[in-house]
Amino acid sequence: MFKRFDEIAIEIPEVERPDPNAAAAVQELMGGKFGEMSTLNNYLFQSFNFRSKKKLKPFYDLVTSITAEELGHVELVAHAVNKCLCGSTKYKEPDQTPLNPLKDIRNSYFGLAGAQSALPIDSMGRPWSGEYVFNSGNLILDLLHNFFLECGARAHKMKVYEMTDHPAAREVVGYLLVRGGVHVVAYAKALEVATGVDVSKLVPIPSLSNKAFNETRKYEEKSLHTKLYTNSDGDFTAIKQIWKGTHPEDGQPLEVIEGSPKGYPIAEAPEVPEEFAPGISEEDFKAIAARLQQAANIR
Repeated sequence: MFKRFDEIAIEIPEVERPDPNAAAAVQELMGGKFGEMSTLNNYLFQSFNFRSKKKLKPFYDLVTSITAEELGHVELVAHAVNKCLCGSTKYKEPDQTPLNPLKDIRNSYFGLAGAQSALPIDSMGRPWSGEYVFNSGNLILDLLHNFFLECGARAHKMKVYEMTDHPAAREVVGYLLVRGGVHVVAYAKALEVATGVDVSKLVPIPSLSNKAFNETRKYEEKSLHTKLYTNSDGDFTAIKQIWKGTHPEDGQPLEVIEGSPKGYPIAEAPEVPEEFAPGISEEDFKAIAARLQQAANIR
């Protein structure tokens, strides 16, 4: 089961600066092979299908708790895409071609199918595929794959960061670099516990510290690169048997936090009447409100 909060993991800057091509680049972190849809669904299905989870509980707890965090990362990337797209067009009468600014951008699908919002696609508009999910049933093989997947995701985040200086995109990518780095180290430590091999000596991959990115530093200063959350009110605490010791890059002590991190309010998305979204007029809203009041016996 999952528990959801009407919050988002970080505060994303509100800027009057539409950049639909930046949004297209950020989409790689949503629906690309190494995007958040892939990390989420790899761990989700591995957790569903985990074998001998009682005997191997620390590993099961690790994959399962990270799964929950990945749901929040999908959410973050979606909001980053939406922030980059916000204000890309202005309302005009249909004959004045209000969506004309979108026809020449890299991904015109934003205007054609998504009301200028995030979709489960990559940077070229290709839909995310279940073929990206790897679940062999072999613990070591799956942990190796997850370590590789997180390193690949890290590389793509770094490249997207270098492609755009849009404040919303960079804020989200900076945070994800830090939290993705936690997952890299977590799977490295899991492999060490399972095999005795110190995989953490390989990090960081690519060999560039998170401290090289301006938007990561403030999160590392809060030691977010050393904290692993159970994302549960009482389960998955056996990750303490894996997430322990010190961080391989800076030697800071690692800490398991029971529960979920503090969230922030989700900004309301504005209407986009040229996209017929949400398509509810002031009169419609009043009629809906009246029907809701009647259903609740409010006079």
